[in-house]
Amino acid sequence: MAQKVVQIQASAPQHIFTFKEIEVLEDPADQYEINQISSKAFEHLFKASITSTPQTKNLNKTYWFRIKIRGNEKVEKPFLLEFFDQTIDHITVFIPQADGTYHIESLGDTHNFNKRLINHKNFEIPIKNSSNNVRTYYFKIKSSQISDIIIVLRSAEWFISYALDEYFYFGIFYGMILVFSFYNLIMYISIRQKQYLYYVLYNLSVGFFEMSTDGIAYQYLWPNAPAWNQVAYAFALCTTSVFALLFTRELLLVKSKAPKINRLITGVIILRIIFFSYCYLFDQTLFSFKFIEAIPLSVAFFTGIYIYKKGYKPARFFVLGYSFLFIGFVLKFLIMLGIDWLNFGVISYYSLSFCFIMEMVFLSFAIGDKVRILKLNRDKAQQKIIRQMAVNAKLKDTVNRELESKVEERTRDVFHKSLIIESKNQALEEANILLQKQAEEISRMNVLLEQDNEELQTNVEKITRDRVMNTEVDFEEFSKIYPDKETCYEFLAELKWKNGYHCRKCSNDHYFSGHILHSRRCSKCGYEESVTTYTIFHNTRIPINKAFYMIFLIYSSKGKISSHKLSELLTIRQSTCWTFGSRIKKVMEDRKKTLKKSGKNGWSQLVIE
Repeated sequence: MAQKVVQIQASAPQHIFTFKEIEVLEDPADQYEINQISSKAFEHLFKASITSTPQTKNLNKTYWFRIKIRGNEKVEKPFLLEFFDQTIDHITVFIPQADGTYHIESLGDTHNFNKRLINHKNFEIPIKNSSNNVRTYYFKIKSSQISDIIIVLRSAEWFISYALDEYFYFGIFYGMILVFSFYNLIMYISIRQKQYLYYVLYNLSVGFFEMSTDGIAYQYLWPNAPAWNQVAYAFALCTTSVFALLFTRELLLVKSKAPKINRLITGVIILRIIFFSYCYLFDQTLFSFKFIEAIPLSVAFFTGIYIYKKGYKPARFFVLGYSFLFIGFVLKFLIMLGIDWLNFGVISYYSLSFCFIMEMVFLSFAIGDKVRILKLNRDKAQQKIIRQMAVNAKLKDTVNRELESKVEERTRDVFHKSLIIESKNQALEEANILLQKQAEEISRMNVLLEQDNEELQTNVEKITRDRVMNTEVDFEEFSKIYPDKETCYEFLAELKWKNGYHCRKCSNDHYFSGHILHSRRCSKCGYEESVTTYTIFHNTRIPINKAFYMIFLIYSSKGKISSHKLSELLTIRQSTCWTFGSRIKKVMEDRKKTLKKSGKNGWSQLVIE
């Protein structure tokens, strides 16, 4: 039952620690120190890993891991330990020394990248192989997301070879993403179809996510931004889901072919953005639940199958591409659940990246297939147009021959009729001379009528104004006399200062025009008096022409019209009509004797206070 010791061997360039080779102890309260952990009292508290790849499933909780390595003095190659999962937040490495103490190194993606021991996307710790003794290495690990504790013993020579190959394949992978994206961006610029733009944004989001999870982005894009590195993958996942659904909707014409699914896609996009916003603002540990992406993935996959069953051929490559992605996602999810037989090394670790590549290839086929079908339909339409044009040409020739015969026949008729028309033209010329004389007489009469109309219009305006002053008219007719604010203010100014201007402050008789319409400013003391000051309209909020009409109605009805009637006629609130009407009636009561002696402009006697 003792922990299995790993022997350094020249024939084995690398070794992955699994099962009994790696032991774990949970420290939820983060209360233990290395002197306690390495003591004999804790020797039997460590338990062998029950899976080939142990995981930190309790988020933000401390785990202690222990491995034992037997040195080999005969092997002169330098060795190192590597943590394959570059998303681990905190790793404290305790390296045993010859004197029994431990040298401590701190790693993790919460530290700036330039502080790493080796400039590589993974975490590497050089170890010494100076004796044949067994040395115990301890690792204190804490992470805000589920992490795979993949510890690998590698020779430096093998590490360099493996790293170069890995970065080469990364270059191919991200190069393919850029090539696909650039090509589709050019297509979007050329034909302005949104499906190409959504596909470009989807590909870039996939690349952004892969770079965030495999450590390439942290190494090359934001090496000094560890806080952003903790959430960058979540942004990428969110945009990947959103643009995948938008691309699905645009490529498969979901809006027209499946309106209900279109509403479902819109709802999933909104919910995904809401979930991301909540996680980012309130609980970032929820970002670890990456399986939530199964929902938009399933919706897109189902949409492709549904549209394909309805006979839309470009959906076949879409379904095939998403089949690869769905398989890769399910494989990752099952590995995360602890099904170890699916975890068979580098292939399974990078399976999702491979599936992304296959999906990109088949989605490009789907776009090309759509363009090909559109081109085929366009060619068929052009052939149909050409055939129709040929038929139209034959029909045109037939119609032209018929028209020519009819034109010849019509020409003969026209020639005979032209003789008749010529004789009638002579008669018309004589009639025109007579009409010209009559037109001159009519023009003379029109001049006289215009003079009469001008006199009549003047009389009508005068009669209308008198009628407004003395009889009951509606607001429309009243508005013809006082149509706007300026007309009302002009009337008030004439009424208010008909006997000349006198400053109320200094009794000066000279003034300038004020800043307000029709106001007057004293040339001596500068006091400015508005046209409504010292009138019944002062401080009222009723439009001035409606206030005029209200005074006219109350005066013409001798104060018997109700506020409800005024509200109905003027479209003003009844309470406002009652307040202003009461004010008018009080002035009428105070000036009863004066109003009896007033003439046709009696209602205007109520204006000046």
